[in-house]
Amino acid sequence: MDTITVSTRIDVERQVVISSHPFEHVVARLDATIGRPDMRAFARHLAAAKTAADLARLVHDATGASGLMEMARFDSGQVLRKSTGTGSPKILRLVVGNPLIMKALVELVRDAASYAPVTILVDQRPDGVYLSYDTMASFLAPYGNPDAMKVAEALDAKVAALLAAAAV
Repeated sequence: MDTITVSTRIDVERQVVISSHPFEHVVARLDATIGRPDMRAFARHLAAAKTAADLARLVHDATGASGLMEMARFDSGQVLRKSTGTGSPKILRLVVGNPLIMKALVELVRDAASYAPVTILVDQRPDGVYLSYDTMASFLAPYGNPDAMKVAEALDAKVAALLAAAAV
């Protein structure tokens, strides 16, 4: 079988909200509204789900008030602090999502599985705490699927509201 290589250029839109509150305050606000299930148990329950209704119930129970759940957390600042020996910098990458939203996106555009769940970057800088998010709509725009764009824009609005609420 021959190999085919296809390349698509994607221009990514990054939304940034800057908070004057301390890093820990912003992270606590995020943690309060994002579900934080035990991912091993969630995976077991996901595998055991027999119906779409079972899946919906499982996801509903796992997501927080934001309708999103944390799937992974990476403390990039911790690695950098090892070399600086100080309490700075503070950088946290949260991988968050909703499996039902991911399913809806992937049914419409398979490549959406490369972008969902999404990343929220929380980065303490001298002028504030930056909450950054690369929009799903910008990732999916090149695929030209209007139905996927509606789902992506709804997800982007959900994440934008989460970041705005965490910044106050």
